[in-house]
Amino acid sequence: MLITKTPFRVSFCGGGSDLAAYYRQYGGCVLSTTINKYVYLSIHPYFDPEFTLLKYSKNELVSDIKNIEHSIFRCVLNTYNVNGIEIVSTADVPAGTGLGSSSTFTVGLLNTLNCYKGKFVSKAWLGAAACDVEIEKLGAPIGKQDQYAAAFGGLNFITFHRDDTVSVDPIIMKAETYRKLERNLIMFYTGIKHDANKILSKQKQNMDQKDKVNNIKKMTNLAYKMKAALEANDLSSFGSILDEGWQLKRTLTSDITNPIIDELYERAITNGATGGKLLGAGGGGFLLFYCDETKQPMLKKALGLQVFDFDFERDGASVVYIGDKYWK
Repeated sequence: MLITKTPFRVSFCGGGSDLAAYYRQYGGCVLSTTINKYVYLSIHPYFDPEFTLLKYSKNELVSDIKNIEHSIFRCVLNTYNVNGIEIVSTADVPAGTGLGSSSTFTVGLLNTLNCYKGKFVSKAWLGAAACDVEIEKLGAPIGKQDQYAAAFGGLNFITFHRDDTVSVDPIIMKAETYRKLERNLIMFYTGIKHDANKILSKQKQNMDQKDKVNNIKKMTNLAYKMKAALEANDLSSFGSILDEGWQLKRTLTSDITNPIIDELYERAITNGATGGKLLGAGGGGFLLFYCDETKQPMLKKALGLQVFDFDFERDGASVVYIGDKYWK
């Protein structure tokens, strides 16, 4: 058996600029981190080599991998022509909550299959290959940030160049600043799931509107501003940059927020948070806030939502267990 883990991500600034409709014209960038919540994938030969068994939110047992219902499983397994195996997927976070679950799964699956076949692949290759599966082969209306974040791991500034290449640069700061940033971030689960593809499709359609494009330009400028502040070990503006980015993001489509989320956000700001955002495409999922840890008890009481504890992580896609050698 072989087991891999791939981290979820939290994006702070620049989301939306990773869509090809934007970065191919203007270039894009995001600042994000991965967290210690993962998708775990295990793989080993199935006892009957004529069948392939997949276990995720449902079970699929197929004799022909072309008949797999799960689109990412079907695409990747057919590309690699791998069958007669059992793959089990488990995750710390459900899909549709804004932490990049689909892309995290795709990166993890690609890493798992390559390791199973005894092939080493780089983190840059994993990010690019996951984008190819989701965006090019499956036609998902998504950007590139989640795939590269999950593959590389860590707190990074990710740049999307007009020629479709991607650069991933770690944020360098003092350990004390890193730990303080980690402690002052708090996440709440709204209980609302969303359809990221639907929201991103609308956002993509709005790329011909000058005001929407200008707002994304402002969001990328905020990402550069946040990068400079972190590298100067200055957290004084972190919350206000998050807030400014959120106010811009919520203008991109009408589905990004709703009255419930707006009310929760305003309540958080009046109870200790200096800024925050709804993670992912919008519409639901997790609310992230920057709030001094001394004020977090008041914030928790005011919101009354489930707190989602997390820490930063640095490893990215990795192998956590290799048992008996079943490599092809």
